[in-house]
Amino acid sequence: MSNSDPKSPRVVVSVEQALSMTYATLRFVHLGWRVVRVEATPRPGHTAQGDPNRSIGRPVAGRDRHSYFVAPNVGKEAIALNLKEEEGRGLLRRLIRELDADVFCTNTLLARQQGLGIDYETLRRAKDDLVWCCISAMGEDHPAVPGYDPVTQALCGYMDLTGDVDGPPLQCGPPLIDLKAGDEAFAQVLLALMEHAETGRGKQVVVSMAHAAVSWLQTFLPMLDMGSPPSELKRSGNQHRQFIPVNAYATRDGYVYVAVGSDAQWHRLVEQPMFAGLADERYATNEGRRTHKDELHAAIEAVTRERTSDEAAASLAAAGIPHAPITPVEGVMDLSFVQSSLLKTTTPDGRTVRLPPPAVSTPYLEACGGELPFAPGYGEHTEALLEEIGVAGDERQRLREGGVVA
Repeated sequence: MSNSDPKSPRVVVSVEQALSMTYATLRFVHLGWRVVRVEATPRPGHTAQGDPNRSIGRPVAGRDRHSYFVAPNVGKEAIALNLKEEEGRGLLRRLIRELDADVFCTNTLLARQQGLGIDYETLRRAKDDLVWCCISAMGEDHPAVPGYDPVTQALCGYMDLTGDVDGPPLQCGPPLIDLKAGDEAFAQVLLALMEHAETGRGKQVVVSMAHAAVSWLQTFLPMLDMGSPPSELKRSGNQHRQFIPVNAYATRDGYVYVAVGSDAQWHRLVEQPMFAGLADERYATNEGRRTHKDELHAAIEAVTRERTSDEAAASLAAAGIPHAPITPVEGVMDLSFVQSSLLKTTTPDGRTVRLPPPAVSTPYLEACGGELPFAPGYGEHTEALLEEIGVAGDERQRLREGGVVA
């Protein structure tokens, strides 16, 4: 039976590393659920511990919690098990049963899961109503293919769509596909738990990073079958491919991004004194603006270059035109709407680290004031978790000495 006490948090056990599944389980943390991340014990002769992301970025809290690792892992517990040994696999099954886990997650290669005892069929025998979720590179038909965000961007057309018109293919700045796959895993687990509430049955969920990526190409792929040549859809720099003018324009002291999304908006724009010189009949419709887009972009920038960003923004605001400055990344957390919703954590030595806000706040985050426990050290909760599931002290010592836990 899964946890039926409405006051008890759901429990997620996750064999995770890197970002995609780690981000998915962070979203469960935001709901107030208990997330236990399982990492590997050290390999003989190697100094690396657990998730490779632990050692990426600047050191923050010892050698096992560098800056790249912290944000996606706040609020979690960490245990280290040797799943290559049957005893370690048995401990994982015991952990799932004794914690009454609702969900098991992993982004381990599908081809390796059975050998580690973390495949759906093995774990459903340990707890038959378990919701089991995996993120893979390309799904069950390609179980041995590893997946990383930029590689998937290259494979699925994203790099052909990103960059300057005459420039090389580029990856998107944020790891969009990792995050999309994580969001998809989060959503599918919630759907599976809704089904579980009605049927009492568990479910197997496999999320493919590649399929998730291609699912987002809604305004590209179908257009190929409706008369758009590939050249019309490819890299376009900061311009929108269909709506004109949508672009970044230089000002006297920076840039302003302008997005005109309708003919009505365009007519409001040219009613402003600053842009009145652009009131040309050729630009009255979006199609006309598309036909003359290069000339129009140059004409708009000729206007904005003579003004400061604030002056251009004031005129755009008066016309009701969506616009924004190009905010440097170091300024994002100072934006007023972001400041009010930031989460935070505190390092072991007392420093405050601001965290991105959730897309939508949750009662749990409101109750805790947006403060989440710092990311766990490697194996930090191994001892406590083993004790919680009933492993006696002398047995815990034997497991540590035998390299079954760390």
